[in-house]
Amino acid sequence: MPWSASTPQPPPPTGEPLTSETLRRGPYARGTDGQSGMSARGGTGTSGSAGGTGAPGPGTSGSGTSASGASGPGTSAPGGVPSPRTPAPPAPPGFPGEAGQPGGLADPGPPTWQLRPVRDRPVHNRPAPRTVAAAVCLVLGVGLLGGAAAGTWLTDDPGQQAVTDGSFDEMRAAWHNNTVDQLFPRVLEGKGAGPGGADRRWVRVAVAPDSNCRGAFDPLLAKALSPVGCSRLVRATYADETTSNVITVGLHFTRSEGAGMRALRKRFAVENLSERTDLMPRPYASRGTVSADFGDAQRASWTIRVLSDAPVVVYAVSGFADGRVVSDPQPAAEATERGETSAAAQAGLGHDAQGIADRIEQRLRSAAEAEDE
Repeated sequence: MPWSASTPQPPPPTGEPLTSETLRRGPYARGTDGQSGMSARGGTGTSGSAGGTGAPGPGTSGSGTSASGASGPGTSAPGGVPSPRTPAPPAPPGFPGEAGQPGGLADPGPPTWQLRPVRDRPVHNRPAPRTVAAAVCLVLGVGLLGGAAAGTWLTDDPGQQAVTDGSFDEMRAAWHNNTVDQLFPRVLEGKGAGPGGADRRWVRVAVAPDSNCRGAFDPLLAKALSPVGCSRLVRATYADETTSNVITVGLHFTRSEGAGMRALRKRFAVENLSERTDLMPRPYASRGTVSADFGDAQRASWTIRVLSDAPVVVYAVSGFADGRVVSDPQPAAEATERGETSAAAQAGLGHDAQGIADRIEQRLRSAAEAEDE
């Protein structure tokens, strides 16, 4: 029933001031039997100790306590729990320990409708079927492209020959596994190798001692070839049948494997290094022969070939045997074009350089194949 002013009020508490400490051990503390009672200082509501008798409440007769000091059914100890017939006054505002008050012992917290539901187990986000299919296609595509690239790298453009470390080592050793006559024969036949398809014939006039490439190239060409290193360099000089033209051909054996040779070949092709006049190979002249006056100033045409299936750079450079100076050298690829009217083209110097380089490369490959057998 609602609280009213006509309801008898309990006497004001006496003793220590009302604080959180006195509340914990005072009359509002909960006893061991689950009922509100007095602390040891104020006595209990059922004990007959000093100060334990309560004032008569409504509905009591005679003394408020029995002889044993127990409270009657209509009595209430000061500060104790009122009888069921008498509603308890509301707790003071901010009373700690009461439900609904901040910091209370029975504070229920925020309403349950504000709390997020708790899942029994984590939910795993499964990828959509389209995502899985796209990932599988991507992996397969990368694998196919990688296989195709590997197949391209392991084959040479002209003959589509497989490249292995063993074949590179055998080719690199060809310079001392074969005689001079096997690599640079005394006579080279060039059927249809001259201008207009004319036959050519070249005679060997000098052979250079094998070297380590030091001083064999102009500085810029030496720098361009430096990424593949130099294992050995062998050279020979030929003259045509009329002894009008002289040609030096060289085999530069590198220290590189397939990847390095392919990279160098690609660079020469992309940057057009084979046709730069500042990257012409140097000739080899020999005293007492028609090549005695064949120097750097006499270079008229040249060709450089970086092999991708062997650790070899094949080159040839040609000039006039009479020692004339050439002011406008021309690469063999241009000097062999139809209708070319340069001095090198008309003298067939581009055909000489290209024809001898072709045949020496073929001799090198034949010698390597013979070793395999």
